[in-house]
Amino acid sequence: MTENFQVRGMGRERRKQLLARGKPDKRWDGEPMLSGWYTEAEVEAVVKAIRTSMDWSVGFGFWCEEIVEFEEKFAAYCGTEHAISITSCGAGLDMAMMGLDLEPGDEVISPGINFCAGHLSVLGYGGKLVLCEVDPVTFCADPDDVEKRITPNTRAILVTHMNGISADMDALQEVADRHEHHKHGPILVIGDVARACGGDYMGTRVGKKGAMNIFSFHSMKNMTTLGEGGMITTDDPDLAQRMRQIRMWGHGDDAWGGNYKMTKIQAAVGIVQLARLDEMIDARRLRAQQRSELLKDVPELILPVEPEGYRHTYYLYTCLLPEDWGGARRDELMKRLFNDYGVGSGVFNTPTYLDRPYIKKRIDGQRLPESEKLASRIVCPSLHPLMTEEDNEYIVAAMLECLERVG
Repeated sequence: MTENFQVRGMGRERRKQLLARGKPDKRWDGEPMLSGWYTEAEVEAVVKAIRTSMDWSVGFGFWCEEIVEFEEKFAAYCGTEHAISITSCGAGLDMAMMGLDLEPGDEVISPGINFCAGHLSVLGYGGKLVLCEVDPVTFCADPDDVEKRITPNTRAILVTHMNGISADMDALQEVADRHEHHKHGPILVIGDVARACGGDYMGTRVGKKGAMNIFSFHSMKNMTTLGEGGMITTDDPDLAQRMRQIRMWGHGDDAWGGNYKMTKIQAAVGIVQLARLDEMIDARRLRAQQRSELLKDVPELILPVEPEGYRHTYYLYTCLLPEDWGGARRDELMKRLFNDYGVGSGVFNTPTYLDRPYIKKRIDGQRLPESEKLASRIVCPSLHPLMTEEDNEYIVAAMLECLERVG
């Protein structure tokens, strides 16, 4: 799908014409429930996997061609030596923390504006969660702020490739390389790629840089394996071996492990989804870029940015409102978008301690003033690659109308 397109603009008459069509027939959530959509190829892959498993000597056993093929192809896609299929990104984050063998006092630095999964994993497996501010352009961990928070107890930097764009992994690795944990030595940079699968960073795929990266194939993500699923990528053979041990009850060695295995049918679907991933990302990018062209001269909006060397997947279309629109005024805009025009939106995300009491109770009163102010201005209007160009224009028209009314 080409990214060259004609922009018709959005005059008042065009806006009136679009809004006259009324609310959409289907629900447009800020984070749609299915992002990586299916074709007949996925359906056929599922049916084939079931049929080939009906022989009682075959079954749905874990050691199967589909899982091996999916892992090999995913590693090749990311340019890594290893890819380990797992049940979910959340499970992978837990596994990463288990693999660190965290001891009392060991610290893991992670950006406050985040989904809660990584922070819960740090706390759940014995780490001390140290929160950092984000870059206000990418919403990913700010390397300068990360460095200010490193101590001799820092064990890892757990960063999220936020809302479709990579964190600055080179800068974060440079920070990590300048310091060491007092006992374990090198500080590991670990990436949460739940929202950025298919993106690029400085000539590499997102998932290549860092000690390891964890992907999500949840129903909402850029590619999906029947609602859940995930992958861990790494170039470190020791880390890969440890993750495989944890995934499957210690895997025959003198090591602890659990059950975090992907199914044969999920892997069969994953092979097809992976082959279609770039096509699906291209469609998402096209709609995002069309939207940005239509909104680029709106003074009340700071639009998503794609720095040089990055390929944004636009998993979410993340906008910022002016500082004096933060909080209640932003919330009124979102309410009007949905109630009046059926356009869902979301705030992705606030600092996790603001809406997760479990986290708030366990971070010793840490606060991130810049992240709190930034989060109060975030609004992510619904975006999906299967929206038509007119659907996209309708959302723009609704945003313009609501911005005028609230403003």
